[in-house]
Amino acid sequence: MHDIRIVLVNTSHTGNIGSAARAMKTMCLDSLYLVDPVSEPDGHASAMAAGATDVLAKAKTVATLEEAIADCGLVVGTSARDRSLSWPMLGPRECGAKIASEARNYPVALVFGRENSGLTNDELQQCHFHVNIPANPDYSSLNLAAAVQTLSYEVRMALLSETEIPNEETEYPLAEDLERFYSHLEQTLKKTNFIIEKHPGMVMSKLRRLFNRARPESTELNILRGILTSVDKSINGESR
Repeated sequence: MHDIRIVLVNTSHTGNIGSAARAMKTMCLDSLYLVDPVSEPDGHASAMAAGATDVLAKAKTVATLEEAIADCGLVVGTSARDRSLSWPMLGPRECGAKIASEARNYPVALVFGRENSGLTNDELQQCHFHVNIPANPDYSSLNLAAAVQTLSYEVRMALLSETEIPNEETEYPLAEDLERFYSHLEQTLKKTNFIIEKHPGMVMSKLRRLFNRARPESTELNILRGILTSVDKSINGESR
């Protein structure tokens, strides 16, 4: 349970942070990360947290989403609407089962965006999967705590039924390893002029989607990094 973290990005109202902490505790989750909150938790947050002030007290505040998920092997971002670039999607129940299964192997993160606008496309591209709560299409506005409660419930139900969850034995790279790979890939593609620096277009966004959809294992990512290194050496005229 301690390796399942709830990440709130740029939350505007401290009361929502407190309410989210309360929603977490009712489902036995206690790892809360706050990414660049507009205001640090205060008395209003504590009041809304009710009996979950312990979750609030040990919440970790970081500057960026990248920092919050760096050591995570699975990152799922909540998305309330279709994006111009489609991404691998999970339903809430499937999301709960996947998080419960993979938390056995490494920290996992469930990421929630701003109250009024959600997560940016750049933030969503740091996630392996997106999850959407299929609310009333005529009134789909869920407040932050309600969204946290809904998905935390699915995680809780999956954990209570963990004998039915297949054990995920595959070793996947952590988020920080993937970011290093994406950085390496971009730099190599610029060297080959596949990406024109002044006009990069959507190449890296689409490649991120491709690799997130394929979800390479750690050994596969190492092979990809080796391929990029061999290309770099060829460009620089080095012998292998």
